[in-house]
Amino acid sequence: MHGEEMRSREELVARIGEGRVPDILIVGGGINGVGVFRDLAAQGVPSLLVEAGDFASGTSAAPSRLIHGGLRYLETGETALVRESLIERNLLLKNARHVVHPQPVWIPLRSWTGGALSAVARFFRLKKTPGKKGALPVALGLIAYDLFGRTHRTMPTHRLMSAGTARGQMPVLAPDVKAVAEFYDARISHPERLVLELVADAENDCPDAMALPYLAAGRQQDGRVALEDRLTGGRYEITPKIVINASGAWVDRVQTGLGIKGRLMGGTRGTHLVMRNADLSSALGGRMLYFETRDFRACIALPLDAQHVYVGTTDIRTDDPDDRRYTQAEMDYIFDVLRPILPSVTWRKEDIAFIMAGVRPLPYSDGSVRATGAISRDHRVDHFPAEPDRPFETFTLVGGKWTTYRALAEETADAVLAAIRSTRKTGTEMLEIGGARGFPETDDTQADWIAEIATSTGVEAERVRVLAARYGSGAREMAAAEARDPDQFENLATYTPAEIRSICETERVSRLEDIVLRRTLMAFEGQTRAAILREVAACAAGILGWDAARTEDEVSGLLDYLDTQHGVPKS
Repeated sequence: MHGEEMRSREELVARIGEGRVPDILIVGGGINGVGVFRDLAAQGVPSLLVEAGDFASGTSAAPSRLIHGGLRYLETGETALVRESLIERNLLLKNARHVVHPQPVWIPLRSWTGGALSAVARFFRLKKTPGKKGALPVALGLIAYDLFGRTHRTMPTHRLMSAGTARGQMPVLAPDVKAVAEFYDARISHPERLVLELVADAENDCPDAMALPYLAAGRQQDGRVALEDRLTGGRYEITPKIVINASGAWVDRVQTGLGIKGRLMGGTRGTHLVMRNADLSSALGGRMLYFETRDFRACIALPLDAQHVYVGTTDIRTDDPDDRRYTQAEMDYIFDVLRPILPSVTWRKEDIAFIMAGVRPLPYSDGSVRATGAISRDHRVDHFPAEPDRPFETFTLVGGKWTTYRALAEETADAVLAAIRSTRKTGTEMLEIGGARGFPETDDTQADWIAEIATSTGVEAERVRVLAARYGSGAREMAAAEARDPDQFENLATYTPAEIRSICETERVSRLEDIVLRRTLMAFEGQTRAAILREVAACAAGILGWDAARTEDEVSGLLDYLDTQHGVPKS
């Protein structure tokens, strides 16, 4: 990200006002829309991407933090999706190795053979509802999982452990656990940053490509699509030749604005909690628990750092893409399903550091699929030919998940290339992303690389290590910036003024919440006290040109938002 500065948002808005825009419009700045933006740019095909909020501020900001093959999709017979997901997982472990890392996973099991026949029936799609799963069906599933994940694989295969062996390593496990299955998936430390790096990579590859946050697509009339600047109130019209609707949970709303009828999208709300619990994080020892609930859903407990554990999730049907308010019932549910598997852990609402809720954009299903877990997580691209009152072709992305964004983007880009009578110049399977370029591949070479930066900049090696975990190869320039500007915040020890200024200068920041919720992990780390936010806002104001009143509005507005949307009391 820090090799070449992103052009300012103001510069791009001016180009739209002058009518200098690409012929392809992408609506939606989450991972799938940005994935398409990046793939087209790699082919030398520019597009204009617009996002009503900040990049990755919708569903893409509220995932399980996993890059995974979807073990439970085997249960519903979606083997092609699992195979594709595992290949994409392995590619991301290489291409985004600065933020995507191997993750050991433990599945606690309460029986050896329970649910075997039902699992077979679900695999062959003879039964849709989830059910109990013992060690035998899970082991069979993991054998298939390992086989499907052989392409580009770099991680160990699965193993089964006795309860005694498992409890010897993790004593907090429930006493009625009969066995534990261990396998490896991957986790992503900062999904929003990966989205931003894909934007920067696309614009660096294709200078005419443009991605703008806080620019909302409205209705179209006679081929002219209205755009509204959510920051200034400015209004524009463009005349695209192709529109790609990648708006996720908002797909049907955008379709209506384009004049296309019919329902494509369903949704379920998922809520996760960030818990302050150093003892639990230590007990997990870097391993994620992936366990079955009493209603046969899958939940997780994932250690984020030495102090925090990420737990969830819920799966509640919703028809409102803006339905991102967690409920007391959801918090109670998450605690209730965690207690049986970790009975010695104390679960208190006072220990919730942050709450994240989002709507999963799932393909629409009628009432015949009663269990939300049985709704397909697969994706597709629907094509709507041009019509007299809508004289542009439309490609609409339905479904999709974080792990498979590249494959969905490739499918979409191929359809667009065919429509414009062009051909693919390059694949994206081996394209490293952002801070992965030039970032050492092994722990030993990373240690040497960090030591060299520390020596050349005078920044302490431990600090360089923190920057490397955040920015990959971008840590070199960030460390150099900190060497030039060694000031420190009074209330925020883990970030520096030089770091915040660099983010504001190079990463198309518009709001304080962009910094706190997406450009950094401050909110996940519990770094959101009013005194901290005021320091960060004052630092950003000097770069973004905010006066005192605007700066205070940004702070007070974010404090309100954190309170109402993320369960962070004002302090």
